[in-house]
Amino acid sequence: MTNQAVLYLMGGTVAALVVIVIAYVLINKALNKGDRKYLRELRQGTKVNKYSSEVLYQKLYMIYVKIPGIKRYLLKLRRRLEIISIQDEYQTRRQASAIITKALLIIIPLTILIIVMAHSNTLLLGILIIFEIFMIESIIDGMVSKLDSKLLKQQVEFFSEIRHAYHEYNMVEEAIYQVSQNDELEVSRQGEKIYEILISDDPEEELEKYYDIAPNSYLKEFAGISYLTREFGDRKNENGASLYLKNLNNITQEMQIEILKRDKLDYVFQSLSVISIVPILFIEALKNWALSNFSFTSSFYNGKLGLIVQMAIIVLTFICYMLIRKVKDTTSDTNAKNTQNPWQKKVYNIPIVKNFINLFIPKKGTKQYKSLTKLMKDAATEDKMEWIYVNKICLVILVFFVSIFFMTRIHKTAIDYIYTSPTSDYDLISMSTKQEKAAMETTEIDNIFLDMFKGKTNVKEREIKTAVKNSKYFRESTEEEIDKAVERIYTKLQTINSEYIKWFEVLIALVFSAARIYGTNLATIFPKNIETA
Repeated sequence: MTNQAVLYLMGGTVAALVVIVIAYVLINKALNKGDRKYLRELRQGTKVNKYSSEVLYQKLYMIYVKIPGIKRYLLKLRRRLEIISIQDEYQTRRQASAIITKALLIIIPLTILIIVMAHSNTLLLGILIIFEIFMIESIIDGMVSKLDSKLLKQQVEFFSEIRHAYHEYNMVEEAIYQVSQNDELEVSRQGEKIYEILISDDPEEELEKYYDIAPNSYLKEFAGISYLTREFGDRKNENGASLYLKNLNNITQEMQIEILKRDKLDYVFQSLSVISIVPILFIEALKNWALSNFSFTSSFYNGKLGLIVQMAIIVLTFICYMLIRKVKDTTSDTNAKNTQNPWQKKVYNIPIVKNFINLFIPKKGTKQYKSLTKLMKDAATEDKMEWIYVNKICLVILVFFVSIFFMTRIHKTAIDYIYTSPTSDYDLISMSTKQEKAAMETTEIDNIFLDMFKGKTNVKEREIKTAVKNSKYFRESTEEEIDKAVERIYTKLQTINSEYIKWFEVLIALVFSAARIYGTNLATIFPKNIETA
């Protein structure tokens, strides 16, 4: 082969190599372009906005679970939502975070409003803040009830599709599977769970487990008739209609009646819960308005009667609010209870507390024990007798200390009013600023003698008169003015001393009232004391 031929061969080889490389690059570029286009389209379909609500609620969930106070409500809420969003952790977290966030958006502005309007009254402020704690649970229950009603409405459409699928496949499990795959609703997850039960190795046992976690009775009935139809086959009635479809139609009718009932309740009680709370929010504002325009009302608002009336309004409002929520509530909260390791069990396991609680629990075989056991069976409660007595004793202790606190506050208010109210014979409606200043000076003088004789229940008017005459405040006063001052101071002193006596009487009464709640058991422990009481 000549040199020229070799050169031609090498040139052809290089040219062929260049063509192959160029062709490879072009083909690879075209393929990559198609892949990138596909990946870009796939990403656009699945990419979530950085500030979407889905991402936000997931991040908020991780924050809420680290806050001690909110964590309690979050875990309690999870137990209820896990039933609706079965086996879907992402959905459960999103719903729980959304409900807690909405509740906080309502409670935080309301708390700020209460602090602004009632900051001058510490007792009222504290009661309103406690009242908000109950409001949080009511708001959360209301939002969960909406999810439960939403699930119920989805079930109507779900059962309707089941009917059509059953006509097509004539197989229960296949109809449930096909309908459950059509969408990603909450009821579809329940359908998938029922399908898994029907095709399991032991469907009867799995069905019993599902009965414990089913969101409502209608899904229990649906799962039950689906299992029976799959196991024993469908039957026809005298008209040739399918019994399975007839039962399905009956369940659908019951659900529609339940939906109508809930919608009617929502309409009747619309905004009624909020309206019931409004009066207590303006108690302090109304008090300030009355005191600024009618000075004679200070004897009512700053006295014992005014405090009692304000407390009565708050308690009555709280009772009305809870009754309204109870009547409106259509769901059961039994599934949300922690029956495995409740706080009552933790308290009872403390050795000292356990020994104390056992003193009150009736002995086995006694009439009281049998009666209580029968009541527990009739109520189908999962609580143990020890837990019930933990609740009762904790409630007694709580009521006892709360009563002492309120009685102390009421008597202190009555005494403070005597020490701070203007002392004058003038009509308080027409009292001028000068007259009010003089009345307060008289009150300050009287307070000196009240501190001198406070607590002495057997003090006589002549002792007070002697102290008044020898004081520098009445050196230039006439005998009539001294007698008038002595009478006024003696009247105030009697009121103050009687308030202290009433406080001790109430304290003793509370002690023995608490003891008499379990009088039968205590009689065996402290027979003499109980008999004397």
